[in-house]
Amino acid sequence: MRSDAFPIFEERAPWWGPDLQTVRNILLPKPKELDGGARLLLAMPDGDRLAARLDRPAEPGGRPLVVLIHGLTGTEASVNVVRTARHLVSGGWPVLRLNLRGSALSRPTSKGRYHAGKTEDLAAALRQLPDELVRRGVALVGHSLGGNLVLKFMGEGGHDALVLGAVAVSTPLDLAAASQRIEAPRNLIYHHYLLAGLKSEALAPGAELTSAQRSAIASARSIYEFDDRFVAPCFGFRDAADYYERNSAVGFLRGVDRPALVIHAMDDPWIPAAVYEGIDWPSLKTVETAVAPGGGHLGFHGRGSPIGWHDLVTAAWLACKFT
Repeated sequence: MRSDAFPIFEERAPWWGPDLQTVRNILLPKPKELDGGARLLLAMPDGDRLAARLDRPAEPGGRPLVVLIHGLTGTEASVNVVRTARHLVSGGWPVLRLNLRGSALSRPTSKGRYHAGKTEDLAAALRQLPDELVRRGVALVGHSLGGNLVLKFMGEGGHDALVLGAVAVSTPLDLAAASQRIEAPRNLIYHHYLLAGLKSEALAPGAELTSAQRSAIASARSIYEFDDRFVAPCFGFRDAADYYERNSAVGFLRGVDRPALVIHAMDDPWIPAAVYEGIDWPSLKTVETAVAPGGGHLGFHGRGSPIGWHDLVTAAWLACKFT
């Protein structure tokens, strides 16, 4: 499916501009959760368990399982995740929403936490899935930080044969550049919101933390300081710069050897456009792009449909590649 075959994105009134596109998801009522759904607890090698929710279409259509992964401080209940799950399930796809280690819904069963490139947890979760769920293969879909995780996983080359391909939406491909961008003065409110969420998530009851780690979390005045003082040492990185360099998906794109789609808005207020402009996309033979001039961060509220443009594109691409 060529990039020029995707529908054109046009903003829908009154959600003009990157910020209204981005915040619409929290300004309006949350979408209705799907009926039913099954809870899975996927065991990690160290004993932690990741919570996941499985939703199946009313009429099984023989399609691969979609494993959907949330972004920073998100969960299976994040507005954008619920909307994507609803659209895919309505189109006949079984969808498993994975809550990363230490995120709100996995915290009761996990002492540790996730980070932007902790692909070993994704690999372990996939190995835990029942055979009947994965016999037709798996397609990965990641939102924001989840998109970075998915693309890094795909580019590492050691993924399981059951993974057919992946979609990444509004992805901070360069973690250092995204960190600098979110701390820009125009993003002050976003930054405070995300930092507060990170601290709350990290300090939630059940987290296994030392007193020094708790102090590092509490004293962080920025996301960079949070990553530098807490995340990096927690996982053996020298500092935030080392953590960002070793886990940014941009460094793994050339290793992607299965179909992948990158969906992005060039006006994303959280991610600098220069990162996407600096990549030689045509040289990446397995990676396709659906890049719109507008849409904000995980917004894509466009004309012609109440369904987000990124969800329409995701579903169309998956159907083209894997049915």
